[in-house]
Amino acid sequence: MPGHPPAPSGRNAARERSDLDRVRAWWRTLGGDGFVVLPPPTRSRYTQSDGHEDAAELFAVRGLGADASFAYWHWQSHQTFDRSGALTGELMLHWGGDHATVAAGLGAGPAGYKVVDGGPEGAFRLDKVTCLDGAGLPDPADPVGVRQFLDRIDTPVDRTRLPYRYSPLTEAETGWLHDRLRDPVDVSTIAPFVAPLEHRNALTHDEASLLLAAWRDEYAGRLTKWGAWAPLLHALLRHDHPAAWETVAALGPDAAAVLGRVPSERGLAVVRELALAGALAAIAPWLAVHRSIREPDWVRAASALATELIGHDAPEASLRVLSTALTAAVTAEWRDAAGLDHRASRSFAALAAVRFSTDERLPRELRVLAAGAAVDQVAHVREEAARLGPAYTDLTGTAAADALAAADRYEAARDELLAGSGPDLTAYEGSLGDVWHRYRTPSEADLRWLRARVADERTGMQGLGFCLELLYAHGAATAAEVDALVPRWKKVLTKQYRTTYTEWRHPLVTLTCLALELGHPVAADLLAWWAKPKPLWKNDQRLLTHLGAPDEAKAAELWAFVTSGRDDSGHLMTWVLLRARLDGVHPLRVADGLFDTPSVPEYVLNRVLIGVADPAQPLWHYAVDARSRSWWQRALEVADHPELSARARDLGLRTAREHCLIRRPDQVRPAPTEAELATARAWIDARS
Repeated sequence: MPGHPPAPSGRNAARERSDLDRVRAWWRTLGGDGFVVLPPPTRSRYTQSDGHEDAAELFAVRGLGADASFAYWHWQSHQTFDRSGALTGELMLHWGGDHATVAAGLGAGPAGYKVVDGGPEGAFRLDKVTCLDGAGLPDPADPVGVRQFLDRIDTPVDRTRLPYRYSPLTEAETGWLHDRLRDPVDVSTIAPFVAPLEHRNALTHDEASLLLAAWRDEYAGRLTKWGAWAPLLHALLRHDHPAAWETVAALGPDAAAVLGRVPSERGLAVVRELALAGALAAIAPWLAVHRSIREPDWVRAASALATELIGHDAPEASLRVLSTALTAAVTAEWRDAAGLDHRASRSFAALAAVRFSTDERLPRELRVLAAGAAVDQVAHVREEAARLGPAYTDLTGTAAADALAAADRYEAARDELLAGSGPDLTAYEGSLGDVWHRYRTPSEADLRWLRARVADERTGMQGLGFCLELLYAHGAATAAEVDALVPRWKKVLTKQYRTTYTEWRHPLVTLTCLALELGHPVAADLLAWWAKPKPLWKNDQRLLTHLGAPDEAKAAELWAFVTSGRDDSGHLMTWVLLRARLDGVHPLRVADGLFDTPSVPEYVLNRVLIGVADPAQPLWHYAVDARSRSWWQRALEVADHPELSARARDLGLRTAREHCLIRRPDQVRPAPTEAELATARAWIDARS
């Protein structure tokens, strides 16, 4: 046919038919009018941050302005293609710049596919177009249609509380799912049809029995490897199936969450035993079942559990989970009773944390943990109580005057409660980054806590990285910290630990810097280990140790790496800090002098310039974290620094304008108050 290329044949024809090949062919046609698409990803573009860095590099190569709009997908999204190139789920297309420009640039998608716009706050989603019958049901033989149908009916309508809420099914949808579970069943493929039914308490006793037999047979000795084990266990307990408790015993701690949703005396005994044995996942279910069966008052129930945990010498982590579960439980109960939405429940949760800090019904250990959670909540309580007045009662069930009195009691007790405490060092590293700004001027109590955590042999790699970095950066680390880690460094600290998303370095890097500066005897052993060719992961980290006891030779080696074009994992920042120490100047002056330096990528220099604003606590995150209070604070300092170049100050201002505090305040953690937002916007407006 005129205008059409010849049809491919053989191996090329098979490849041309793959979803991946068709998407790539369509992708190559996109671009223009201020819109750019990045090439399909490799493993080096693993996250959204990597995508934005790739865009910055591409803009620099093409001479495009920083305000150009772009779209891309990263390697994690790419995994939705299987080895044959078939699309096994939605392909998430991320973007930057102007949303409308990106939406127009992507259009409806290639033939046979569709692009769904996730809105200004979400990603675009690409998937195949499928056919449904008159009842909205897919052909059971169409795997893509089945996947899309299951995704739709098993996506919660409310993810803000547990258990998740799901929309009701039509009679036709329910029947279609039951038809998939008829004997004989292939348990290895049937899992996606089980959960949507049991999420509505719709699995029958006979279906549960049939699935149980197949599950035990196919997954003997590894029951949790089957994707639908939790909804099936829920059905077994709900139907009081004779084999339910035998199954619970076989699952062990994994069964706790399900037991929490089907309260019983026997279940209470099981979750209690699991929690006292150290299973953190059993604590919230234990609280829920204990409250349901033993004590209707949440605070008294939590107090009883805390007393038992303390009596069994449970670790702080267990009490921390209990404290969080208590606040979540009372908030969910109030929300359901008042018919409020998720945003309103935040106000109740903030007040609950403030109140629990001084609630004498709770043991001190829980009050301390509540006080830690309330640090970033008390200002919100004060602000809302003052702003809403009588309406605050509707929101929280508490008069504004009583809420303000609770805030007064909290602030009077806070310092005494929090002395010698700190964040959960085993938590998701992002939550630790959220409190990094609190340690910019650490108190003596903070320093004592950090030292104690370094000395505690139970502190893992993440906690050591967090604590040791803070001590070292503030000049508060001593030989005692090195001595405490000498027995552990070969067995613990030589393990790989990814630090690309954090404000702290690998703890062995920091330990080496400290040992070098102190002239500690272990420094020679550490350097000898870094000089060995293996393990390979450390090769990207070795030069970061040059910040310890710096000299001109170390500076030269680092500079050679910086200008080599290899991936930067903190190397330019290390060189800037090192050079500043050698020259006796502020690192901002060093970074400011690097603009237009050949072989120094501008996008790396930009985040280094902000990151070194406070040399006593540099920000080691490999890109500007637009959610972070630390990065916001440093951006303002750079923008207002009278001794920096206009270009550097403009970078600080631009970074501040692009920060979530200005563009997406809902993403800033801890959440800002209205007063903070007003101050931030006024600062921006004054410099427009």
